[in-house]
Amino acid sequence: MNDNASPDADFETGCVSHTGKVRQANEDNFLLRPEYGLWAVADGMGGHENGALASATVVAALEVVGTADSAPALLAMLEDGVLKANEALREEISRRGATMGATLVVLLVHARHFACLWSGDSRIYLIRGGRITQISRDHTEVQEMVDRGVLTPEEAKQSPRRHVITHAIGVHETPELDLENGEIADGDAFLLCSDGLTEHVADAEMLQAVEAGGAQEACDALLALTLQRGARDNVTIVVVRYRQAATERTRWMPNRPVRGSTTPGSTMPGNARP
Repeated sequence: MNDNASPDADFETGCVSHTGKVRQANEDNFLLRPEYGLWAVADGMGGHENGALASATVVAALEVVGTADSAPALLAMLEDGVLKANEALREEISRRGATMGATLVVLLVHARHFACLWSGDSRIYLIRGGRITQISRDHTEVQEMVDRGVLTPEEAKQSPRRHVITHAIGVHETPELDLENGEIADGDAFLLCSDGLTEHVADAEMLQAVEAGGAQEACDALLALTLQRGARDNVTIVVVRYRQAATERTRWMPNRPVRGSTTPGSTMPGNARP
């Protein structure tokens, strides 16, 4: 996939999406809108056709996001798109009588501040100063067990229930997103991905790929590594590198779930991808 960097933007963007070596169809979708400070990856669940439709519905709904005069306004547009996606999927589920939904991870940037939002087990990482940090926290059964001390992180990686998720867009009446935010620094890079990458590639290998070259080169290298290791799932990778300082400074609204969501910390019924 071509590098999506804009010559007049502060960001260099790379992206790649692949069916993998086992699945028959790609149920992932992504959205790149660097001109609006928006990048997103959605991973569909519910089988070939339903999963692809679910992730496409989520991504299409996020196209409501446009130019914002403040960080809270940008966040509000994103939340509105998520609510519309959830409603559309609930209607489709009722019509089809089928289980479907999509995980979602989003990066928003306005001036010198960023916000990361997610639902499910798609991830977003920050690469800064030679270190990689996972910003998102998986909404899965095994992550909850790790948090309670029932499983170690190493045991969680081998658990047969590691793909049973507790949050996703479309599987509950009201969606819930977690949010983390901070101030962006020169040279920062963000990596958004579906779990098709993290199933095969370690954090240290992601760091090495992102630091070795451009955003698109990093995506291509990580995809090649995933394919080399069997690529049992669809894989989508977006790398966003911040290239220069902006002057405007704004503040994000406090961490909170998307409007109309359930109480923070509550979960949806577990759903495993087929």
